[in-house]
Amino acid sequence: MPQLDETPSEFAGPPTLIASDVDGTLIDNQNTVPELVRTMITKATAAGATFVIATGRPPRWIAEITDQLEVEPLAVCANGAIVYDVATDQVLHSATLGASVLEQLAAIAYEQIPGCGLAVERVGKSAHDAATPPFVATAGYQHAWLNPDHIEMSEADVLSENAVKMLVRRPELSSDEMARRLEAVVGDLADVTFSTDNGLIELSAPGVSKASGLRTLAELKDLPTGASIAFGDMPNDVEMLRWVTRGFAMAGGHPAAIAAADEIAPDNNSGGVGQVLARWF
Repeated sequence: MPQLDETPSEFAGPPTLIASDVDGTLIDNQNTVPELVRTMITKATAAGATFVIATGRPPRWIAEITDQLEVEPLAVCANGAIVYDVATDQVLHSATLGASVLEQLAAIAYEQIPGCGLAVERVGKSAHDAATPPFVATAGYQHAWLNPDHIEMSEADVLSENAVKMLVRRPELSSDEMARRLEAVVGDLADVTFSTDNGLIELSAPGVSKASGLRTLAELKDLPTGASIAFGDMPNDVEMLRWVTRGFAMAGGHPAAIAAADEIAPDNNSGGVGQVLARWF
């Protein structure tokens, strides 16, 4: 696979659409967007390119990233299930799992991963829609992040409404192992992926991925996609890295992301996204 200093002739650029994952990609390990990355995003958008955040995060976790940028990007959230306009704080599109499907997935999860906890991410009309509790979980759910913001409910209540994704948590197992167990049996009920290997997997409606979210966003905003690039580091980035004109996996990323990419960029702590964008802007 070509390294960063080998600019392949089949993509001369500059890109008109730039999509980037957040954790492990756009930000460093201190949750900061490196200065070079910020500068190059500003230059790219000033030159006419569209910058899109493509993340597993929900809209309410986007501001801490976009507040560090000089631009207000569009966003594909919840692994592609939500298309979000940061500037207007408006959810433009969502793809959900129905309540009956959630019940089936819960039964499968308990059978294949005994002792797991369940949570679901719901969607409202904005990032902080008071009418829609965004993240609800069963009593057995152990949050994977340092800033838990879920509301504990009975299992029946958790599964009672449509959700953009179901989260299955079992800290004692790897996410790889959990994904293998569920992928073998969920069939066409849902797509399985993960963005961190600490015992957390995420299930979305069939066909939903960051690539599908980007396609929807491009249609809604009439964005050109013929000269598109993307950056990512985990299995939930695979479809996106394959869909764009040129996909960049971050050095040290998950093997699935590395295999899906056209090229390896420097790691997130080195401002790899910015180093790549500096080729053109």
